[in-house]
Amino acid sequence: MSKRVIREVEKTFQPKATLRHASAVGIQAAGVGALVSAIQNALNSHKYGAAGVLTRTGGTIGFFGAMGATFALTESVVANTREKDDALNGAAGGCAAGFLAGIRARSLPAAVIGCTVLGAAVGTFDYGGKNIAGEGPVSQEERRNNFFKPTSLRPDTFSKQEENS
Repeated sequence: MSKRVIREVEKTFQPKATLRHASAVGIQAAGVGALVSAIQNALNSHKYGAAGVLTRTGGTIGFFGAMGATFALTESVVANTREKDDALNGAAGGCAAGFLAGIRARSLPAAVIGCTVLGAAVGTFDYGGKNIAGEGPVSQEERRNNFFKPTSLRPDTFSKQEENS
């Protein structure tokens, strides 16, 4: 198969399970929020001890979880509605999550700026192939073939090739 045919097969849309995806990402984001809350608790001086992770800075856990779930829910709904899996889905999800961050700050201008910045950042990331290096999706087999030298260039195969000639 040529690369063009393979890319067309990969682009076939498959609907996302919206609630499953949103809850999984929300739980993962809440885990990151727990880590951030623990760091905030460790850096502040107070009399609550380790319980401060939940009592003083515990709102961070819920906020991170809400942002993650909002992002995933919006991205899935937009993707399922448009029946396309492209950068606009991530941009919409980023916009919703950024808007939520601005609403937490109780500022509409901050919400609009958060929507713009996070939507643009996620949209750009998705447009670049969802990879920081900017490469397109590469299969494990292609990655392995690119990593290892071709057998014709390996020194241990030179003598075998000369014998066959």
